[in-house]
Amino acid sequence: MRGADQQPDALFSYVSPEQRVPGEHPLRPIREMANEALKRLSLRFAKLYAASGRPSIAPEKLLRALLLQVLYSVRSERMLMEQLDYNLLFRWFVGLGMDDAVWDPTTFTKNRDRLLEGDIAQAFFSAVVGQIRNKKLLSDEHFSVDGTLLEAWASHKSFRRKDGSGDAPSDDDPGNPTVDFHGERRTNQTHRSTTDPDALLAKKAKGKEAKLSYAAHVLIENRNGIIVETALTPAHGRAEEDAALLMVERLRSARRITLGGDKGYDDGKLIAELRNMGVTPHVAQNLKQPGGSAIDSRTTRHAGYRLSQRKRKRVEEVFGWMKTVGLLRKLRHRGWEKVGWMFTFAAAAYNLVRFRTLLAAET
Repeated sequence: MRGADQQPDALFSYVSPEQRVPGEHPLRPIREMANEALKRLSLRFAKLYAASGRPSIAPEKLLRALLLQVLYSVRSERMLMEQLDYNLLFRWFVGLGMDDAVWDPTTFTKNRDRLLEGDIAQAFFSAVVGQIRNKKLLSDEHFSVDGTLLEAWASHKSFRRKDGSGDAPSDDDPGNPTVDFHGERRTNQTHRSTTDPDALLAKKAKGKEAKLSYAAHVLIENRNGIIVETALTPAHGRAEEDAALLMVERLRSARRITLGGDKGYDDGKLIAELRNMGVTPHVAQNLKQPGGSAIDSRTTRHAGYRLSQRKRKRVEEVFGWMKTVGLLRKLRHRGWEKVGWMFTFAAAAYNLVRFRTLLAAET
């Protein structure tokens, strides 16, 4: 018989959100791992807040909400708060009860910015990597490095001369004036974005259009493709080389390690510095550059070199996930600190997803 299309005005339920989330839901292990990492940050959180006064949003709930925003590609804090209002899965993950009030978007954003002061994203990232290392899922000898450009939240119209010349206002639309910069030489030495001064005009390869960008870099271990270091640098010509040295220095490995990379890292100065640091550069040869490649047959003849060249391509999987799922293809924040914070936090989210997959494969 046909059921009645009844639409009750009120909803009463005696089933908790914990019972409604399936036991095999992929968010369950991620929540457990995130909670374990957050426990290690308790002392850091305590230093960021006053001992008295009106309670703010719990930093643990704040970070779990931000984690959902990255994992589910929620474009804005306002949309995230909307989801938290009626999405039982989101409420369960964050730790909100069925009747708990959802935060105002501006209040949420202000509390998020407080975490910038304590470098919480880096601490959370390190805590996640520590869990993966304790499970013996990381290689401590073989690594790969690569970098990419993150398009800044700033338009070409905002890229204006530093001395203020040529900024005559247009009378067609003061809020969005017509700007004709065709034929004008525009460089980072003479121009700066008025919207995001930290962003630089850059392009990834010849023939590509230049965009206001930041240079983002990751260092992964080759066994399972886990991110072990991140770096954000200005998008200048030697960004990848400088970031590679910085991240390798942070590893502080007592043993000799290998470092895979694409042709962009085939630079004589970089190769020499890596070798002085006890690093064997497994970098792809760039035979077309003047003077030839800095990598010779003493390195390329080994099977380990060929293996590193296969493994280094896993970095592209990292950037692919962070730009599509993690919403980093077009940045949503402006300024060096916020962009760096979100990039590191997105790297931690990627590691949690990868960690969950690795644990599931073991069972």
